[in-house]
Amino acid sequence: MKLILAIMSNDDSPAVSSALTKENYQVTRLATTGGFLRAGNTTLIVGTDDEKVDKAIEVIGEYSRRRTEVVPSTASYDIGRYASFPVEVQVGGATIFVIDVEKFIKL
Repeated sequence: MKLILAIMSNDDSPAVSSALTKENYQVTRLATTGGFLRAGNTTLIVGTDDEKVDKAIEVIGEYSRRRTEVVPSTASYDIGRYASFPVEVQVGGATIFVIDVEKFIKL
């Protein structure tokens, strides 16, 4: 058995969780916050059999695409002044961890 943790944009999570549910995966959604952009994201938790991991990753990849956004950035000039300028960053996509489950208990 495996545990899949998939961290993705809040924008992508409804489509991903819906698609996983249609493929008969049980999905738990957690609201999380990223450290880089300090923006909200979603972590999906999926427990599944070893042979179904690749299909789950395929579904996640299909519905969570990378895209480019322009976000404000602030630079310090060491004299107490700050300048704000736009920076282009990659957002979206998913970061996926697949973890071996030593024991599974359902009470």
